[in-house]
Amino acid sequence: MDFITQEILADYEKVQSPKTEKSNFSYSFSILPKDERNAINSIYAFCSYIDEIVDSTPNSNQKQVQRKLERLHWWENEIEKLYSGQIKSPLLSPLVQLIDRFGIPKQYFLTLIDGCRRDIFRHRYETFDDLKEYCYGMASIVGLISIEIFGYKYEDTKNYAIHLGYALQLTNILRDIKFDKNRGYIYIPQEDLRRFNYSEEDLINEVYNENFIELMRFQAKRVREHYHKARQFLRPDEKATIVSAEIMDSIYYRLLEKIELNEFNVFAKKIKVAKLHKILIAIKHWLSIRVFINRIKKHS
Repeated sequence: MDFITQEILADYEKVQSPKTEKSNFSYSFSILPKDERNAINSIYAFCSYIDEIVDSTPNSNQKQVQRKLERLHWWENEIEKLYSGQIKSPLLSPLVQLIDRFGIPKQYFLTLIDGCRRDIFRHRYETFDDLKEYCYGMASIVGLISIEIFGYKYEDTKNYAIHLGYALQLTNILRDIKFDKNRGYIYIPQEDLRRFNYSEEDLINEVYNENFIELMRFQAKRVREHYHKARQFLRPDEKATIVSAEIMDSIYYRLLEKIELNEFNVFAKKIKVAKLHKILIAIKHWLSIRVFINRIKKHS
């Protein structure tokens, strides 16, 4: 086993360990049946690890960039091996088992890796269409993987996953403007900065003025449109299996509302949804699904 393989597998083993801090995704997954919960947690750990390869260190020199590219390339090769039955490390057995059980297409994993690679080289986006393409590779593709595990009956549910992925990632982008610009990334489209006469220099210097507020209102309106588009694609009889995604929808939509209620001042503090509120959202969706299922049984 070569050094890169040893290092990657050692790092990957660490992300398999349970974490004490719950993410927004954890609250969504907690109501799943055990097998589905384990599968989605494995996918989440894999996605987080691939993302961490890119984000863990700055791209300050060619050596660091090359190190990240080598590790992403290693995972691309490993995914190809997993789908051809050439597994070697027992650490990857859970990933192989869920791929086999849920029939997740290989291209989904390769698209995710390619999306993370893009973050190494691209720190600005000229248009919203450019940004959407990035969001697809980072978030919508995770939604498509997730519905393979949740189960779905209609092709429209794929469009639901895609648009919800856009909405969640765009919400994160608005929340994390300060964090991202501190590491050299500006995800707000350049055409929008020009439209509202708010420069990169203004953003880097955390200028909070009316121009910034109007810019952010425009971004938030566009994010809301993707939440609404996603919901239009989800048929009522699909809700019972996609309840975890609906919990994520509600938590992130509440995060968007909180950003708006704070007058978009994302420079002052990191805006969050309270843990209790997340728990209440999860309980609300779980109860609504139980009521829905009981009504179906009653009339069947």
